[in-house]
Order: sequence, then structure tokens, then C-alpha cells
Amino acid sequence: MTPDWIAADWGTTNLRVWAMSQSGSVLAAAKSDDGMGKLSKDGFEPALLALVDGWISETTTVIACGMVGSRQGWTEAPYATVPCAATPDRFAAAPTTHANLSVNIIPGLRQNSPADVMRGEETQIAGFLALNPKWDGVICLPGTHTKWAHVSAGEVVSFQTSMTGDLFAAISEHTVLKHSIGSGWDEEGFAQGLDDVISKPEKLAARLFSLRAEGLLHGLANETARARLSGLLIGAELAATKPYWLGQQVAVVGASTLSKRYVDALATQGVHATQADGDRATLAGLTAAYRRFREL
Repeated sequence: MTPDWIAADWGTTNLRVWAMSQSGSVLAAAKSDDGMGKLSKDGFEPALLALVDGWISETTTVIACGMVGSRQGWTEAPYATVPCAATPDRFAAAPTTHANLSVNIIPGLRQNSPADVMRGEETQIAGFLALNPKWDGVICLPGTHTKWAHVSAGEVVSFQTSMTGDLFAAISEHTVLKHSIGSGWDEEGFAQGLDDVISKPEKLAARLFSLRAEGLLHGLANETARARLSGLLIGAELAATKPYWLGQQVAVVGASTLSKRYVDALATQGVHATQADGDRATLAGLTAAYRRFREL
């Protein structure tokens, strides 16, 4: 099996690759836990070849997105400054020793004021726009660092990052609330947390400790505490990003479970967001980047 090119989504913790046809069809897929965070500079090429060596028979183009292009990655792919097209017109070539391997990394995006950066999410934005031509509005990309991007006429105009996923992990694992947060889920608990903080975001810190107190005094279930914590943090995020989503057409792009929580949360504010699959958007974005690369 010889693909026409290879797509790679290379994040901090994982590497995913797809053997692709010229038309953008997936011929094969593979993944590993060789993310950027565990590799030295000379470890990237071996990590990639461990997955794709059998796909290479002549000079093969790899289009990669994500943290592989960060300062700590294989090679730094300079940021493009917004407003700019979601599909790049320049790539960073990674140094390789394999004679038939050409690795090209998609640049991230930067915003000078207020200062912000993204790396990887721009490819999902490009993919969503490729799948939904002439779409204008706001794209929410939930995750460890959730992005809210205003897009218009195929360009990313501005964006804002919220560290909601990081905060959830830090609070639930490294504070006193680690004794109260369990597994499972409670939809009513999520809705209550959301409502509490959207109406009074200034009380977030106090609402957080009440999760511990209610567990001790009133037997608040751990799964309810977990859902309410998520509601509190996503609610605080919605309060902070209101200028982005208020009165806008909104799409939420990402993993299904987390994306649905954002869609549900936005619905409580009268915003009926479109939910889109993150993996599909990533592949569509990588395909758009490959086609752009061939034009250059």
C-alpha cells in the first residue's frame, strides 16, 4: 500500500497518522503515544517512521499539524498573525535523514493584542470551513485549552483561549476537592453549576469550595460534584467569552462528549450551536493544507 501523501496530527501526548489518497480518502491509519512532550529533537523522525515506514516507497510528503511545530517540537513553525487565512500559505520543513521523507509542518496562529496563540486548532478550523464553505461566525474548539475563534470570509479574525480543561484537571486532582470529585456524571448537577456561575461569575471561588462542604455536611455525591465542577468552569468560560458567542452563528468542533456539554451550555443561553466531529475536521484541514502545499 503506497499512499499519495501522509497526514499527521502530532500533539503533546499522542501522534496520529493517516495514509491518504490524492482525493483525500483514508487508506490506513496508525497512532502511538509518542507525543511531543516525551521526545527529544532527534526522536521525532524515528517516532514517525515507526508508524509510516511501510508506507514509503518513493519521496512522500507528510503534512503535520500540532505541537510538533512548537519551539520544543521537531522544528518551529512560525506563527501566522490574525487576521489571516485558516489554510496556510507557508509551511516549515522539518530536517530528515530518510531520503524519501519530506515533512512539512503547518504554522500555528498568533494574536498580538490581547496576546494569544494556537497550534493545531487552526487545522480544525480550516477543516470545518472546507466542509462548510462560506460559513461565517464563531467556532468553539473545546479541550484542555478551549479556543473561541471568530471567522469571516475564510479568515480567522480573532480568537480567545480559556484554560478550562487545565483548571478542571488541576482543581479535581490537586486541591482539597480531589476528595470530593469522583467518576460518573449527573446532568442536573452540571446544569446547576452552569446556572450558578453564569448568573454570578464573581462567586466562582466560593462556589468551588461549597462542593467540598456539601459533600461533608449533606452527602453530595461525587459524580454530582464532578458534574457541578464542570458546569461551574464552563459557565465561567461562557461568561468570559460572551462577546464571542452572543448573537453569533456558533459551531462547536471537537470530541463528542465534551462538545455536547458546550452545545448544551450554550443552549441555556439561547444559542443553538452546530456540533461537528473534531477528527473529521482535522483530516479535512490537513487535506486542505496538502492541496495548498501542492499549489505553492
